[in-house]
Amino acid sequence: MAVSDTDSWGSGGEGREPDGIACVLSGFSESSETRALISSLPEVHEDTVTTESATQRFLVIMNRYQEQPHLLDPHLEWMLNMILDLIRSENSPPALVHLSFKFLYIICKVRGYKIFMQLFPHEVADVHPVLDLLSRQDPTDSETWETRYMLLLWLSMTCLIPFDLSRLDGYLESGGGIAAEPTMECILAIAKSYLLVSDSPRDAASVLVSKFMTRPDVKQKHLGDFLDWNLSTISQTSDQSMRDIMVLDGALQSLAKLFKHGKRDDLLQYAPAILQCLEQKRLSESSQARLRKLGVKLIQRLGLTFLKPRLAAWRYQRGSRSLAANLTMSQSATAAEAVTPDMDIQEQEEDYDIPEEVETVIEHLLVGLKDKETIVRWSAAKGIGRVTGRLPKELADEVVGSLLDCFSFQETDNAWHGGCLALAELGRRGLLMPSRLTDVVPLIIKSLTYEEKRGACSVGSNVRDAACYVCWSFARAYEPNELSLYVTQIASALLITAVFDRSVNCRRAASAAFQENVGRQGTFPHGIDILTAADYYAVGNLNNCYLNISVYIAGFQEYTHAMIDHLIAMKINHWDGVIRELATKALHNLTPQAPDYMATTVLPQLLPMAVGLDLHNRHGAIMACAEITHALYKLGLQTNRPVVDMISSECVDALKNIHQMVRVSKAYHKTLNFRLKDLCKNVQYCKFFICVHTFSFMTGNTDWQGLIDDTLKSLHLYSSGAKDAISALSALCEEYYKTQTGQADSQMQDVLVSQYIEGLESPKTLTRCGAALALGCLPRFMIHGKVKQVSVQLCAHFRPFEISLFIEARRDAIRAIAQVCVTAGVCAHGSPDSILCSENIAKVYGTLLESMNDYTTDSRGDVGAWVREAAMTSLMDVTMLVAAGAPEILSPDLATRMMCCLAQQAAEKIDRYRAHAGNIFLRLLHSTEPAVPHIPHREALLNIFPVLNWNAPSQAFQYITQLLGLPQYQYHTLLGLTVSVGGMTESTVHFSSLSLFDYLRGIQDDQVILAQFGDTLLSIFRDNIRNDSGIWLSGLCSLCFLSHQFCVDLLALCKELKKSRDVSKLLACIAVFCGLIQFQGEVRKKVLSQLLMMLCHSFPVIRKTTASHMYEMLLTYDDVINPEVLDDVMTLLSDTNCDLATVRPHRNQLCDWLGVARPQVVAKVTIGLY
Repeated sequence: MAVSDTDSWGSGGEGREPDGIACVLSGFSESSETRALISSLPEVHEDTVTTESATQRFLVIMNRYQEQPHLLDPHLEWMLNMILDLIRSENSPPALVHLSFKFLYIICKVRGYKIFMQLFPHEVADVHPVLDLLSRQDPTDSETWETRYMLLLWLSMTCLIPFDLSRLDGYLESGGGIAAEPTMECILAIAKSYLLVSDSPRDAASVLVSKFMTRPDVKQKHLGDFLDWNLSTISQTSDQSMRDIMVLDGALQSLAKLFKHGKRDDLLQYAPAILQCLEQKRLSESSQARLRKLGVKLIQRLGLTFLKPRLAAWRYQRGSRSLAANLTMSQSATAAEAVTPDMDIQEQEEDYDIPEEVETVIEHLLVGLKDKETIVRWSAAKGIGRVTGRLPKELADEVVGSLLDCFSFQETDNAWHGGCLALAELGRRGLLMPSRLTDVVPLIIKSLTYEEKRGACSVGSNVRDAACYVCWSFARAYEPNELSLYVTQIASALLITAVFDRSVNCRRAASAAFQENVGRQGTFPHGIDILTAADYYAVGNLNNCYLNISVYIAGFQEYTHAMIDHLIAMKINHWDGVIRELATKALHNLTPQAPDYMATTVLPQLLPMAVGLDLHNRHGAIMACAEITHALYKLGLQTNRPVVDMISSECVDALKNIHQMVRVSKAYHKTLNFRLKDLCKNVQYCKFFICVHTFSFMTGNTDWQGLIDDTLKSLHLYSSGAKDAISALSALCEEYYKTQTGQADSQMQDVLVSQYIEGLESPKTLTRCGAALALGCLPRFMIHGKVKQVSVQLCAHFRPFEISLFIEARRDAIRAIAQVCVTAGVCAHGSPDSILCSENIAKVYGTLLESMNDYTTDSRGDVGAWVREAAMTSLMDVTMLVAAGAPEILSPDLATRMMCCLAQQAAEKIDRYRAHAGNIFLRLLHSTEPAVPHIPHREALLNIFPVLNWNAPSQAFQYITQLLGLPQYQYHTLLGLTVSVGGMTESTVHFSSLSLFDYLRGIQDDQVILAQFGDTLLSIFRDNIRNDSGIWLSGLCSLCFLSHQFCVDLLALCKELKKSRDVSKLLACIAVFCGLIQFQGEVRKKVLSQLLMMLCHSFPVIRKTTASHMYEMLLTYDDVINPEVLDDVMTLLSDTNCDLATVRPHRNQLCDWLGVARPQVVAKVTIGLY
């Protein structure tokens, strides 16, 4: 990996992109295109569309070089010259000038104004043209601010001419012969006016001030007055209004830049007054982060003004900064190159008097380190470094001492972050003496793991990121012998952060800091080997860090105990449950590296935590006990050493009774009022039991059984609890409910099976889910003799009156049916009470196939898809079982129904379920060991389907539609396609329709096959006309060319469907009616009659849609109506409103024009009783 020296460490952890492309461009490859774009500006500026297109393209080109702007340097001059030629041309209209400046601003934004403004021409002849152009600008025009911004930068450069500006005034006269305003006053007025604006030119005006006010001729006349004006502006404004905030921003920016670029001798006399004004203003209490940042920036510049501009001779200087030299030289030789300050220089430093104002400056900077915004803290940290570099050694050491107070645990994370940034700056500048490392290193180690809980999350990732920056800077600042005492601490802490930190930015920052130390110091143990496994990209995956990289690093004994201790102290009690679980899994993986340490030291620490009051501690400790004990058990199997010999008897007893200890403790009773917490505890116990059940020392199986049952009844509170609970139940049955003969304990078998069957009738959905999952996970000996009873109850979930209820329970019941069958096994002539056989296979397959038609919908959408997906998986599992053990009991009818249902699902609209069905279809088709019998048209199917991506509609439907040519698959395949053709997803509708029409074009010359296709389509319509399965035939409007008889039959069905109150069905009918209009004669009259009746439907949306579709229909088919009245009809349709009383007369008029009898209102017949 390669990380540049200029990486921005101080921005905090959350502000960075997780990945970036660095150093991928080798040059400015769009040079010719850029030249063409600039040359085209005179042609494109008049048209808004072409202007926007050219600007957008130029932005795209320039933005590619945001990360590598230096690649533009060889091309900046010719780009600037081409654009300035357009600006200077007398023939250039204002729009072209503004567009040219906009292009200049885009370049300036990418390259940076400090570099780009140096290229502006700055001769005497440029001063007045720039001034004249700037004076003609409107400061309130929001469309041309780029012009004003670039002109101010250009004017800043012209202020560098080495001539007195008064010499330019003799050549200027106003129109009446009166001398014009002097150039100096004109520039000053412009600068002041633009410091008060609210847009970006304010930033350029502050640059202008820094260049203009530092001129020798200007500072003599106007510097004092300008500073007075500036201080008056600051004093008279507040940060309560947006206008005042902008004014303050401009004033503070101008002062900060002025004190940065001005000479100390010129500004020193004004510094105390400005500092006093800032103290009175109390900018540190402002609610605006930018104002606070500018205040800190200005204060540090004032501090540098109070101090003489000399570099501290006492600073620590590392002799060689070359990485190559460091790797080739010995440590002793490198250390000998360290520069020792001369005693005379040190004595000279001591004689220098420090002004009293410096103490105030440092105090403000230390306050800035604790600001709530990162930009303020970063500016304050740089200020601390700059000011400290000019102080005597003793005073600098006092600053460091005050800085270390930021690392108190009474301080917030902001203070810790600012302290780390300041320490990094001091170390980088050589201002943190090696004698201070004893105090600093322990604080940095704490900062590397700093985290504070705030509500449901935590803060501190920016502190850890900044601490990595400190370690990175120390690697460059100190000789290896200076850090030798702290190598193990720093290396361990960096690796712990690189592997175990929750934030990917912190892990990568720690990895980069570790790499820097390996390269610069060369003393980190096993540094090169570790870097190959834990580089910048490898630590990006959290699971990989915890479960793989940590194991590799722990293989080096210098880091083993430190990593284990960190997991125990900081991670198993983490607020994030994912981190807690990963930490316990990591402990499992690390146990083989230090088994004795785990058994004798770690486990005794965990057991008291497992019965503590804190929920997170208890959860992590119980899981850690389980994982460590399980790892010790597996290690004992490899070494033929019982686990009870590794663990002390006290720990064994505590592990046996851990659930009882918690139940009788105050923690258990305290959580009874919080069901969620209680359930989390139940789940962790289930996981604990899974890990330790094989040790045969667990007691109190009744308590464990109750715990599992509690969890199964409360699955809705903890989504991952189901897997843990059913795994624990299976383990419990294997351990305690199995007799020596391999049979089930009859009493417990009856109790459990009856209990879970009873749970299937619960009115609570999640209780049913838990019962179904429990029945599915029971071992074979537990369901022996109970298979029929269990399967009958599971199949009862699909009774007609329950079909719209308990969707999750039906899904889990389907899964349980397959699990019971697979667990019980198959035998053709076996007993239905104990095995899957010829007597019960029809019932099992019937239930699974019936569930394939579950299209239940609710507020969550097509929830029936959950059942269909489970049914497809269960069908595959049961079919593979039967094909392997007793293929003769799988009848041709069952095999055909199964393959047809899978084909239907493979043709439907939801990508995920279509892919699932397609993959299962092909797996059953291609299976040879065992081969699935009685698959219809097996050879044809093998020729149709290649390996394809079922998720992609563009690939799937072109093969699915070929099943329409196979008679046994035609009905179900077309049924699935109608759902896709009438769907909502554009890509699915497009490719399914395209494939279907391609198939129809292929059979349009064969009247027999075409008629058969039409009959199948009408059969689907009849079968689904009254259900709510989502099978709408909106695509039928494009299929109306099949035959005349097909259209007549379809019209009759649609007339029946028209009575529905379902809006989606009615909208589909309108589309079909408009498609049928192409058939002349009686069909057309009936269609027009139906459409005209729909114009007076009771639903406004139906009336509006009918009018819109009829309008489009009459435009498409010009033979429907007499051309003489076409315009009147179209006007009437377009003007039709949704008021029913108004629409009916208009509808009757349309009936007359279209030659259709007016619909008559049928009187309701009332039968009286006498």
